[in-house]
Amino acid sequence: MPLEAEKSHCVLPPIITMCRLWILLALVFHFGVFSNGLPRPAVVNIGSIFTFSSTNGKVAKIAMQAAVEDVNSDPSFLGGSKLQLSLHDSNFSGFLGIIGALQYMETDTVAIIGPQTAIMAHVISHLANELQVPLLSFTALDPTLSALQYPFFVQTAPNDLFQMAAIADMVSYYGWRDVIAVFTDDDNGRNGVSALGDKLAEKRCKISYKAALPPDTQTTRSNVQDVLIKLLALESRVIVVHSYKISGQLVFDVANSLGMMGSGYVWVATSWLSSTLDSGALVPGSSEKIQGVLTLRPHTPDSEKKKAFSSRWSQLSGGSVGLNPYGLYAYDTVWIIAHAIKAFFEQGWTISFSNDSKLTNVVLKGTLQLNEMSIFDGGRQLLDNILHTNMTGLTGPIQFNPDRAIIHPAYDVINVIGTGFRQIGYWSNYSGLTVVPPETLYMKPPNRSSSSQQLYNPVWPGQTTTKPRGWIFPDNGRQLRIGVPNRASYWQFVSLINGSDTVRGYCIDVFTAALSLLPYGVPYKFIPFGDGIQNPNYNELVNKITTEAFDAVVGDIAIVTNRTKVVDFTQPYIESGLVVVVSLRKLNSDAWAFLRPFTPMMWAVTAAFFLLVGAVVWILEHRINDEFRGPPKRQIVTILWFSFSTLFFAHRENTVSTLGRLVLIIWLFVVLIINSSYTASLTSILTVQQLSSPIKGIESLITSTEPIGYQVGSFAENYLNEELNIPKSRLIALGSPEAYAMALEKGTVAAIVDEMPYIDVFLSSHCKFSVVGQEFTKSGWGFAFPRDSPLAIDLSTAILQLSENGDLQRFHDKWLTGQSCSSQPEIQSDRLQLRSFSGLFIICGIACFVALVIYFVCMIRQFSRQFSEESGESHSSGSGSLPSARIQRFLSFVNEREEESKSKSKRKQMEPSSNVYSEQDEQRNGSKRLEIDSYSFP
Repeated sequence: MPLEAEKSHCVLPPIITMCRLWILLALVFHFGVFSNGLPRPAVVNIGSIFTFSSTNGKVAKIAMQAAVEDVNSDPSFLGGSKLQLSLHDSNFSGFLGIIGALQYMETDTVAIIGPQTAIMAHVISHLANELQVPLLSFTALDPTLSALQYPFFVQTAPNDLFQMAAIADMVSYYGWRDVIAVFTDDDNGRNGVSALGDKLAEKRCKISYKAALPPDTQTTRSNVQDVLIKLLALESRVIVVHSYKISGQLVFDVANSLGMMGSGYVWVATSWLSSTLDSGALVPGSSEKIQGVLTLRPHTPDSEKKKAFSSRWSQLSGGSVGLNPYGLYAYDTVWIIAHAIKAFFEQGWTISFSNDSKLTNVVLKGTLQLNEMSIFDGGRQLLDNILHTNMTGLTGPIQFNPDRAIIHPAYDVINVIGTGFRQIGYWSNYSGLTVVPPETLYMKPPNRSSSSQQLYNPVWPGQTTTKPRGWIFPDNGRQLRIGVPNRASYWQFVSLINGSDTVRGYCIDVFTAALSLLPYGVPYKFIPFGDGIQNPNYNELVNKITTEAFDAVVGDIAIVTNRTKVVDFTQPYIESGLVVVVSLRKLNSDAWAFLRPFTPMMWAVTAAFFLLVGAVVWILEHRINDEFRGPPKRQIVTILWFSFSTLFFAHRENTVSTLGRLVLIIWLFVVLIINSSYTASLTSILTVQQLSSPIKGIESLITSTEPIGYQVGSFAENYLNEELNIPKSRLIALGSPEAYAMALEKGTVAAIVDEMPYIDVFLSSHCKFSVVGQEFTKSGWGFAFPRDSPLAIDLSTAILQLSENGDLQRFHDKWLTGQSCSSQPEIQSDRLQLRSFSGLFIICGIACFVALVIYFVCMIRQFSRQFSEESGESHSSGSGSLPSARIQRFLSFVNEREEESKSKSKRKQMEPSSNVYSEQDEQRNGSKRLEIDSYSFP
């Protein structure tokens, strides 16, 4: 082989090898590789659907393009693959947004950023579910976009549920109760306001009126003016505007022309206003029309990455629009997708699409090619990677909770002042309202107590720093029409002076004093209700509020159940309750006054027990105690004497047996108690004036059939009839204290049932009557207002202040404390009843019964012992024993013991005083003495 050929042959293989190597490298860079060697696509398509002429659309477009550029600037991040972002302009049209989504589904798009509004999100999410393409949005924040219904829809910014929770906390923090919601009538507006209502309800607040505006692009000045004019006639002055840039700015423009941006009003705008301010997109000359407005801005913690991006923004935007938080969320959303795709590749997945069988079988006429749309085979895995994102972006740490919400949702609270705004605090779902950045509190235990909630003082509309009341009286602050009862009696509570409109009294003083403590003025006028001849019906008076004849009712109005169902009451300013008043009859002492302490039954039972105890002691003592022996007449006299002498502890007879002494000790204790009680009761009867009445309280009044008096117009009539089931035929209406006294004295009524404040005044000048029993209802008097009236709440606080500083007591002393009776009558005490001593009698009876049982058991045992011996002798002699014979024998045994006792008594009388027996006597009578001693053991 020639040398040249040999050289060329030696050089050629290395050249071929190098060529192959370059071709392989080109393929690697063109197609990319997986970590496991599988090929990767050169381009990964992601789409976006926004209205790019809107403020958020402009900001999002710049931020997303910058994020894609930053991802692609590092080829190693996706292993050679690059993101390709497609932009589709929906141009404020839901239909065009849907068209854009369909186009993306035909071009192998793995994820879509958007849509911008909740209207499109609800529709496009169904498409994403079907074709399994993740849909990520940071502006469609409708709380109803549920993960259960829309599993492929992910919100990468805090949804509006948290924003509404922040507004509810602000309303509660400032002490307001009612708000008016002005919103755009679309899915985002309606659902956001619904969430606001739920959050306000948790704070015991509410939306009192909802004012809907047409869609943003269709809103006109006349539409807004018609809505806001209606708000002028409403009571609430706290207005929440949940809308978009165009209609929102128009609302403030019209409100300014209607004078609704002055002092007394509170305006709270959702995040649309803060993003407009941050982007510098306000209509020229609008800043002075939104002075004092509060708004919320999604909170993003300060960081070096955020500062660096903010520095780049002017270059990226060319000064066309300012950066707002949604630009930061747009940038982070692209990176969320990039991290998910990276994990997708590293897990060994490939990007592939397959036809949807549901669409393949659909036959349509025209150019719509549904069969071009395909299912993303790895869509579920990519969605799972998105939900497991754990990164730190421009908006701070990015993670998702199990409910797919961004962790640590938070907002800045902004106050519009001058040509800019001032931040007055923060809100976070972790700690509520605070002036400390939320991220510094995440390492501490959560604290949502009311004392920990704090904001800096804002400047309110009208350039005032005084917190607005938040409401006014209806009809733009006209005088309140306050109904007062034109009473015919009890002028101390409410009365008209000489038939004029001037009203005075205890209730009026309390009302005017409470008004003076309010931090605002209340114009009002009193309107009498009733003819002044007869007390008006108070239920009718209260119902005048529901018919809007009165704006409030002030007077001696009892707070009862049926009234609280139709109106709201203030805190009670005086306690009240129904009581029974009766006429008392004086009991004079007479010849039989000594019998009055005990009831007849008590006297009878006591006498019976005297005889019973005497008989029991005689049974236990007469066989062994000479003092209880003798002829029958003497023994009967002894029993009677012994029984009744124990009443004075003067009995002469001594007890010998153990059982007799036990019974006597217990009986003497019973006698001691009875004697002491009788002495005390009799002393009271003879020394204290006694008054009596057959009515002892409401219980005895119900069971009787006597007529009952009540005050005209009082709720007592309905209570007695409906609650206590007393027939109306027994109820007699009375109109004045004088009528009370006359009816009781003449016996027209047996008792009067009325409220305690009236009765106190009545008894101060009528000493012949008295309250019996206890109050059988517990209530109070308050001022009545329409349901949910904020004035009722403020007046309740003022009444509490009056109570604490002693003014209520001073008013009471001024009007209700007059000349009283020199001495209050003493109501007759109840006579001593048998039930008061039943326990003592039971104990004594049991002791007697037990003693007798033991006594007779011992007798029977002795008889049984002797009878057994005699039976043995009779059996040996062949004779039997019948039951009748045993009974006769037992009676004979008792008689024998009786004779032995008599013999013993005679011997004791014949023996010398030394009582010493001779030895022979001991031996002769030993056996008999043993029997007698055994017999007399008890």
